[in-house]
Amino acid sequence: MAVSFEVIKQDDLTLARLGQLTTPRGVVDTPVFMPVGTRATVRTMTPEEVRDLGARIILSNTYHLYLRPGHELVREAGGLHRFMHWDGPILTDSGGFQVFSLAPLRKISDDGVEFRSHIDGSRHFFTPEKVVEIQQALGSDIAMVLDECAPYPCSHAEAQDATDRTTRWAERARRMGAGEGQAMFGIIQGSVFRDLRERSARALADLDFPGYGIGGLSVGEPKPLMYEALEWTVPLIPADRPRYLMGVGSPDCLFEAVARGVDMFDCVLPTRMARHGSVFIRTGKLVVRNAGCARDFRPLDPDCGCYTCRHYTRAYVHHLLRVDEVLGIRLTTIHNLHFLLDLTRRIRKAIREGWFTKLKREFLAAYLTPG
Repeated sequence: MAVSFEVIKQDDLTLARLGQLTTPRGVVDTPVFMPVGTRATVRTMTPEEVRDLGARIILSNTYHLYLRPGHELVREAGGLHRFMHWDGPILTDSGGFQVFSLAPLRKISDDGVEFRSHIDGSRHFFTPEKVVEIQQALGSDIAMVLDECAPYPCSHAEAQDATDRTTRWAERARRMGAGEGQAMFGIIQGSVFRDLRERSARALADLDFPGYGIGGLSVGEPKPLMYEALEWTVPLIPADRPRYLMGVGSPDCLFEAVARGVDMFDCVLPTRMARHGSVFIRTGKLVVRNAGCARDFRPLDPDCGCYTCRHYTRAYVHHLLRVDEVLGIRLTTIHNLHFLLDLTRRIRKAIREGWFTKLKREFLAAYLTPG
């Protein structure tokens, strides 16, 4: 296999586990949060800065790179790693979620999905094989299969159609195979229906992928329902394969998912929040753009050791954001990425040393308590 995975330690009280994902471009300790570089960049950050924050693997988006600059151009440039100057592992998602979010602009069939570009309205057609081909050109270390993400809420019949189609597409992608040195992960669907989640997990496990994404969650359903769906799904994923919860990145969800056996995460939340002037802090979320920060000369989070918190105040970052200086977004992005990457580092340490449950309890007590 192009990648391998080893469970180093299992927590005694939960399903949390410490692991190592070995790729051609380095070893990644898990649980891990992957910063999202949708268009071959983590917004406002250089690759060196992202690595200095502790990131060892990032995610890019097949749909967006296919439209601009085009996968053939990336191939001509020597692949995505060389194109964007990132020498660590890269996971590329299939673009399925982006395509299916274009509800008025796409049409699904068993063959694939026809869609109109959100940029210029041009018509395109993604098949499972086409998505594999695009990711082969990108040269990512981990490629995701094309899946159909059912919306929430939806009927059982709608979710079943999407789940069964996802399985058929996975079979086609598996037959085609990933690129040289590239691993292909399957994606489990099923919305919030237990029978469909279990059906999808068993069918994908039979295809023997080297890793598994858990898709179709964090799409509007209540968090307790997401956690319940993980409890149905995770035990059916082979224990020696990495489990990747797609599109989830809030600190409370990270803890709850790790406790249920998830190894990998990605989300645009930290960078999106940063662009809108909000940051994670130990006691929840701080909206730095709000007037209350205008004369607040404390760091964003007094307990944080990131570059932003060591050198700048809430008042200064508030000023930058209010006058639309790009440095303000850079500083909030640095803080948010550091917050999540440091949190997963602390989670790994706690699992290794046997105090994960204590860390989870203490962190969530502060993070989820109003005021």
